[in-house]
Amino acid sequence: MTAKEHVAEYSAVLGELLREREKLLGTLDRVAALHGTARLIRAAVGAKAGFVAELDRPELAVIRWMSGTRTDALQDLEVPVGQGIGGRVLALGRPVRVSDYVSSPAITHQFDAQVRGEGLAAMLAVPIVARGETVAIAYAAMREPADFGDDAVRRLEEVALDAGTALHLAKVAETDRTAAVAGERLRMQSALHDSVGALLFSIGVQVRDLTADLHGNPGLEARLHRLEGDVSAAAGALRESLLALSESSPERALPVELAEHCRSFQARCGVPARFVQLAAVPPLDAERTALLVSAVREGLLNVEKHARASSVIVSLVAGDDGVQVVVADDGTGAATVPGAGVGLRTLAERAARLGGRVSLVRDEDDGCTLRAWVPLVRP
Repeated sequence: MTAKEHVAEYSAVLGELLREREKLLGTLDRVAALHGTARLIRAAVGAKAGFVAELDRPELAVIRWMSGTRTDALQDLEVPVGQGIGGRVLALGRPVRVSDYVSSPAITHQFDAQVRGEGLAAMLAVPIVARGETVAIAYAAMREPADFGDDAVRRLEEVALDAGTALHLAKVAETDRTAAVAGERLRMQSALHDSVGALLFSIGVQVRDLTADLHGNPGLEARLHRLEGDVSAAAGALRESLLALSESSPERALPVELAEHCRSFQARCGVPARFVQLAAVPPLDAERTALLVSAVREGLLNVEKHARASSVIVSLVAGDDGVQVVVADDGTGAATVPGAGVGLRTLAERAARLGGRVSLVRDEDDGCTLRAWVPLVRP
């Protein structure tokens, strides 16, 4: 199989996986995942009540989703780290169980009134973890004193594991939706600038020309001056609207801009260029974002000038320590020697100043891959 056939096959498989992923993400959101978890807890553990507290910040959880409760005593209850059974789970990062909540010496008792109000006794809580971080707490409760055994702990941990996966996918879906909205905002901004902005400029010029040509008609001159003022005010409002549309954090703007570069490259060269975002992008500053965008632009330019490629894949990958962009093509042209081109050397120097790196290598099947990686911004 030739290199182009390999890339075409890979692209087809990747495209199908992405379509399936989009369908899955479309069925998930954070609220649905957490509310469904509360209901699932009762069935999985055989509990009388199940509820979920979501972290508002690392040291504070808030109970928001409940199933099987009789009152609203626990609704929106804030649980700081260390307090009650949920706070102890936050502090320890592992399951905690009590046979009778209000009499247990293993926990603090700031919430005894709420627990009594709901009529609960035995309780089990486990952390819900997504990508190595506790993001919520799953609770199972009985209305009489009892002992939750190891099997109950295991079943609740399995529910929490699925909930953590669902929350991560929901976060990715939210990022995708945000990127789509940002892309639409960018298109709206461009369209308003090119159409309404140009029209207001033209009207302003014509009004000024008419004002200059008119003499001896004070009434008409005054009306034209008022019209010129209105046009100026409209132009100012348009500038404010364009500024509002352009406001976005660097990490949210990054996927939108990379996708736009792929579309521009494909329209310009007729070579299919696919953009794939493999994970949500953590916070980046403007300098790191600009470097990654420049790397993709340089990679696509290198493909356009040298590669004679039939397809290009641009991917955005985020890890625990940094963010990487990859431009991979199936071309057969001569690849630029790493470090030889002025553009690549400049990129490598910029990346090095940030603690990152840039590389361009020829693949075994004659394609080329450009990689640019930058470390995350540390507080």
